[in-house]
Parts: sequence; C-alpha cells; structure tokens
Amino acid sequence: MADSSFDIVSKVDRQEVDNALNQTAKELAQRFDFKGTESEIEWNGELGIELRASTEERVAAALDVFKEKLVKRSISLKSLDAEEPRVSGKQYRISGKFKAGISQEQAKKLGKLIRDEGPKSVKAQVMGEELRVTSKSRDDLQAVQALVKEADLDFAVQFVNYR
Repeated sequence: MADSSFDIVSKVDRQEVDNALNQTAKELAQRFDFKGTESEIEWNGELGIELRASTEERVAAALDVFKEKLVKRSISLKSLDAEEPRVSGKQYRISGKFKAGISQEQAKKLGKLIRDEGPKSVKAQVMGEELRVTSKSRDDLQAVQALVKEADLDFAVQFVNYR
C-alpha cells in the first residue's frame, strides 16, 4: 500500500482577506462612531494593509473591526502582524502584513513536535515553505493533525494536499 501524506502550510486566502477588508471599509463608512474621523482601510502591496484615521483611538478601533471580520471569515489572527499606531501628518496610521510560509526554524520546531509526540510511523520533511507529513496509516496522519491543532504555535497552520 502506498504512503498517504498531507502538507502543513501557513498562508491566508487572499480572497477571504479581501472580503473582510471590503466589509470593514463599508462598516467604517457607515458606522456613527466613525463619522468625520476619515477612517479608511486599504491594501498596501500584495499581503499588506494600511488603516488610517484622524485619532489614535479611531485607528485602533478600525483595526479591531478588521480583526473581527477576519475571525468571522475563519482567518487566524496569528497570520496578521499589525504595527503600533503612528502619526503621519494629521492622521494616525497602522500598517499590517499577513505572514505567508513556514520558516526553516518553525518547520524544525514542528518536525520535532511530530517526532517526539506523534505516532512512530509518521515521517515529516521540510519542502520549501511547507512541511510534508507521510505515513502508511491515515489514522496516524489524522492523529498528527489533531496534535498540531492542539499545539500552541505562534503561527497559523493549514493542512493541504491530503492524499
């Protein structure tokens, strides 16, 4: 019987993030407490966002609204790296970036976790920015998925290419 496998990756669905960003922009335009604060949110590059508002409190509130929309769309907040509010002219700004890919250090940490606590028949190998997990038993692979979901990692993970 051939080995079964899946990949552990860390990426965000750009379309879902775009939907959350558009919902946030609409809410900032319509909500009473954001009227007259010039609150805006927009893309800043491929995986970056930028929030702007006239006061530090409003830009922080706009970030909270955006985070709420991300959670509703099942996007982990671990994948968003937002900076502290900073003054730029008459406005306050918050820049954020979505993390994509698993670093070598994170992959080693994940591989060690799987080797130490996972079933013995499971093998994990780093392949670029993802980690491939293989085993003859699909039950063992499901046990590894449960183990990784329960682990307190500092980055978001998804499971793809389950074969």
